[in-house]
Amino acid sequence: MTLLLLGPPQRARAWHPIFDAAGEDIVVGEDAVRDPSKITHLACWQPPADLGRYPNLKAVISTGAGVDQMPVLPPGVALVRSLAPGIDTLVRDWVLMATLMLHRDMPRYLEQATRGEWRGHPPHPASTARVGIMGLGRIGRAAATSLSSLGFDVAGWRRSGQPVEGVNVYGQADLSDFLARTDLLVCLLPLTDETRGVLGSDLFAGLPDGAALIHAGRGAQLDIEAMRSALDAGRLQAAMLDVTDPEPLPQDHWAWADPRVIVTPHTAAQTDATEGAHHALAVIRATRDGTALPGHVDQRHGY
Repeated sequence: MTLLLLGPPQRARAWHPIFDAAGEDIVVGEDAVRDPSKITHLACWQPPADLGRYPNLKAVISTGAGVDQMPVLPPGVALVRSLAPGIDTLVRDWVLMATLMLHRDMPRYLEQATRGEWRGHPPHPASTARVGIMGLGRIGRAAATSLSSLGFDVAGWRRSGQPVEGVNVYGQADLSDFLARTDLLVCLLPLTDETRGVLGSDLFAGLPDGAALIHAGRGAQLDIEAMRSALDAGRLQAAMLDVTDPEPLPQDHWAWADPRVIVTPHTAAQTDATEGAHHALAVIRATRDGTALPGHVDQRHGY
């Protein structure tokens, strides 16, 4: 089995010695492919348009945690998302940072700082703030555990309503109840047809007045103009975004200058190259052994 790696040179420099030590074949870049029939795995952010060039391709491995950028793959070709523990930790930390910043009125203090204004506002303990996390995958569960340990009242929402130990979980039918009890809304959902545009006017209308938004899911889930209207109406008091649509956010976009909004340029996490290489090896070994592929994605559902 041979893996074809597409991506930046620094990734190749990290993956090559790891594959060599494991005794697995790796080819970097399509120009280096001498026999396309030997390529069984492809690791990339976006695959080449003509996957038919590789008749024995068994799996495409996303080099990031997301897979919404991937086209529908040919029959018999599995889609796998990167399972790198560092991604989970980094995104969890970004969510903790954003939650604490909004809970402690950081947008207001940053705006005051532009005027050199020294004025405090009464702080409130974490126990008075209700956090609602949309998306309870590995990252969502980790964020829920960490925020609970800080004293926040945490609940989660997932379409299935499937229980999660230690988290009060709301399902599809309970969305309105979930929103009504949420002061700090965290979005960590995967991008699917059902979640595209989910952060819109209807959802914001279900939040208590003065709620805040923390968004680290996917940019296309947020209707940013609906968010602006919710901010103007007082439904939202602040938002912190790591993902936008489009990306990069245009330099003259209103969100950059709005003191109620903090934007980070999709930097909550990046896949560690070493972790990514070891995960790719695990996928190759699982393929060889005929066992479940770690990180396998059902493209019908998007996760």
